[in-house]
Amino acid sequence: HQDGMLKHKRTYEIMDASTIGLNTSKLVLGKHSGKHALARKLESMGYHVTPEELKEIFNRFKELADKKKSVTEVDLEALVGDELYQPVEAWELVEVQVHSGTALTPTAVVKLKESATGEIKLGATIGTGPVDAVYRAINEVVQVPNNLVEYLVQAITEGMDANGDVTIRIEVPDSRGYTETAQGRQRRRLFSGRGVETDIIVASAKAYMQALNKLIDALKNEGDAPTGQVSDELVIEAGA
Repeated sequence: HQDGMLKHKRTYEIMDASTIGLNTSKLVLGKHSGKHALARKLESMGYHVTPEELKEIFNRFKELADKKKSVTEVDLEALVGDELYQPVEAWELVEVQVHSGTALTPTAVVKLKESATGEIKLGATIGTGPVDAVYRAINEVVQVPNNLVEYLVQAITEGMDANGDVTIRIEVPDSRGYTETAQGRQRRRLFSGRGVETDIIVASAKAYMQALNKLIDALKNEGDAPTGQVSDELVIEAGA
């Protein structure tokens, strides 16, 4: 259907989008969308990718579409960013330990390695939960302000030892977190991370570190990163 719409819009559309004040029809991508529909969607978003890049993005897209009913533009931005943007890691996760339970305050200890110096640094904090404690401990070491805007965890295998797939998105919390589109509109800059482990806490830590390294690299390129050190930019219209 989508391929038919792309070739001959009037084949399936009862009403032209322009008759109700819209410039173009918006295709919602899902698990049955093909590579051609994805390519056209990426082009409409301003991305021009090579056939090899499209192949990798399409494979990631199909994996995501199997998990979600529909794939949004923000999801596509994340896929493109992850495929095309591989920053130099400012920090490496060496070790993470968590203590929590029904009668314990969640406490996390992390050991991070700073790539520029090779120095190992420790962070230890409490949190409202084990993941919150881990993220606070990482922030204690890295010290790059950010807001967590999305946290998603899914099992990708079956059984008690199933792998957990954690995807997160963070943003810069001030005016630097916005850039202008070609149309002059503001858009939020989001940085995604993904971690896969049988231990959800470790997967969460890896996902957070991946997103933080993207954020650090972006700020470094702008000459605004702390201590000489936060790109994939995901589009969400301001005020949406």
